[in-house]
Amino acid sequence: MSIRARIEGVGHAVPARILTNDELSTMVDTNDEWIFSRTGIRQRHIAGPEDTAFTLSLVAAQNALANSGVAAADLDLVIVGTVTGDMQFPSTSCLLQDALGATKAGAFDVGAACAGFIYSIANATAMIESGMAKHVLVVGVDLLTKIIDWTDRSTCVLFGDGAGAVVLSAVEGSDRGVLKSVLLSDGSGAKHIHNEVGGSRYPHGSPQAEGRCHSVYMNGNEVYRFAVQAIGDACLKVLAEAGMTPDQVDLFVPHQANIRIIESARERLNLPKEKVFVNVDRLGNTSAASIPIGLSEAAAQGVLKPGMIVLTVGFGAGLVWGANLIRW
Repeated sequence: MSIRARIEGVGHAVPARILTNDELSTMVDTNDEWIFSRTGIRQRHIAGPEDTAFTLSLVAAQNALANSGVAAADLDLVIVGTVTGDMQFPSTSCLLQDALGATKAGAFDVGAACAGFIYSIANATAMIESGMAKHVLVVGVDLLTKIIDWTDRSTCVLFGDGAGAVVLSAVEGSDRGVLKSVLLSDGSGAKHIHNEVGGSRYPHGSPQAEGRCHSVYMNGNEVYRFAVQAIGDACLKVLAEAGMTPDQVDLFVPHQANIRIIESARERLNLPKEKVFVNVDRLGNTSAASIPIGLSEAAAQGVLKPGMIVLTVGFGAGLVWGANLIRW
């Protein structure tokens, strides 16, 4: 009998501090109308000094575990999708595994930027379907506001911080669960979004790091052109591989990067607006956290119900992109 990876619980966490567009306009040359018309963002939650990838992940994970009914001690694996982990090593997933008391679980991080949750779900599903794991915790978390240049209005207006988590469990003979995933990449686009300093190429404080970018760099025009094409392609690819069509999708939960990119995808899929979950206006771009936060909010609001076909899609630095198709 076939095994499916079914999502049994969801949870999320965001920092308490809210930064509105009006407040941001006192810090950099911008205004609410300029930001909202180009991005759809009105405000975002900003990490304080005490907030880290671990602290936000812990709250989101605890919420997801409580929602799922799965005990931390029963987890076989903890996966954290992030590019802003607490440290270069150990992994944030190991810190989380220890704090949760997931004593029999393996743990690793996935560094796929804003597509981190998509990639992490695909990994979790493969582990469950192969029989290597029965219960897997997946977290998407990022605190990009800690590594942006607050004088650069092309990037500082975009990002917020947060964490979202799901618990997947092995279920036999069910039609509910992750149906298909597609993962794609094009490393030739690495130059369009990056954070150069801090790795082995340009270590902090080294001569090699002099003159290099210490914060998030993004070529907005190139990323926009890439994203508009890529997310539509990924959605159609995952649907085709599942033998389904866009009209069968009940809820579309895309990466919340920009309302114009979301609208472009919606139009290409010919989905009505009521089938698209949007929170970019309140949270901004939370990178790997945006999709799981969306799923958690949609479930809490009663928008997401068991049996619904859910399409998720994400894209980010790498360049990487992909989609998951889920029967909730």
